[in-house]
Amino acid sequence: MGNESLAPEAVPDSLGGFHPSTSPTASRYAHGTLVDKYGRHVTYLRLSITDRCDFRCNYCMAEKMTFLPRAQVLTLEECLRVARVFVDLGVTKLRVTGGEPLVRHNAVWLLEQLADLPGVKELVITTNGSQLERFASALHAAGVKRLNISLDTLRPDRFRAITRVGDLAKVLRGIDAAQRAGFARLKINTVMVRGGNDDELLDLAQFAVDRDIDIAFIEEMPLGDIGQRRQASFFSSQEAMARLQTRFALLPSTETTGGPARYWRLPGTSTRVGFIAPHSHNFCDTCNRVRITARGDLYPCLGNNDAVRLLPLLRAHPTDDGPLRAAIVGGMGIKAQGHAFSSQMDAPQVVRFMSMTGG
Repeated sequence: MGNESLAPEAVPDSLGGFHPSTSPTASRYAHGTLVDKYGRHVTYLRLSITDRCDFRCNYCMAEKMTFLPRAQVLTLEECLRVARVFVDLGVTKLRVTGGEPLVRHNAVWLLEQLADLPGVKELVITTNGSQLERFASALHAAGVKRLNISLDTLRPDRFRAITRVGDLAKVLRGIDAAQRAGFARLKINTVMVRGGNDDELLDLAQFAVDRDIDIAFIEEMPLGDIGQRRQASFFSSQEAMARLQTRFALLPSTETTGGPARYWRLPGTSTRVGFIAPHSHNFCDTCNRVRITARGDLYPCLGNNDAVRLLPLLRAHPTDDGPLRAAIVGGMGIKAQGHAFSSQMDAPQVVRFMSMTGG
């Protein structure tokens, strides 16, 4: 673990993990499911299958990145094993992330296996879209229900500047391929950067409306030292909403996709607009998710450095899931009450890059 201390409310259970015995809300959930010491029920796992990416987005990575050696990355079989244990513990939603998950060899095989796990209600993938032209049909056939596609600009030159190496036309062809493949609901994720793409928010929302897809605008988070000043580039959800309202009516909605976005409807369209605001509207009180990095570290909270290392357990006990299960249950004991990102963003509060954590 990154931090061995556990809050006093967390007491040992029969598996060597911890459960919230003093939480008044814990009893509402079935025995053997994951509930943290604050009574939050964890039903959503974000599983990173690679730290590698074919883009180098300037808010996500340093320009010169060092990636993990293959031996330090979960095998696909280990990814499946981890996911199976989480599903046995009551997780119903799996999101496969990276890096860029579709650059991982045989990623579609893993997705097929994950979709077949009894208890999985929703299998989702987050992608930069670069590989969708090639893989969209296979993803749909594998059982992936939804795609989240990162898209921060509609200008080719700006796209190249943000991604350092990417081709906007290829991503747009990938979105077309995904719609042709039969995905009923696509969502664009846009990280807002003042002076970088904030002048395109209206155009991006219109793009979503024209394509009958959803869009989520995301406040930049202080993860990893990217060598840039984040304070000056921060653009809030309140500002984004005000800008969108100059063209669109926004009707509040109670809809959710199980993640942190708060959604609004655009009347006369099928498009939902979401805002993910870890700074201006902290969503930690309803957090239902944990993350597994490509090297097998369990992070119960995106905005904290505390973690449980699962890879050594996987390899020390290749046929016994008991130690793995106990470590996962125990990991709920270090799930923070909240991330409390500071407005002082230039010094990263979390030392790992987003590409390492899983987008």
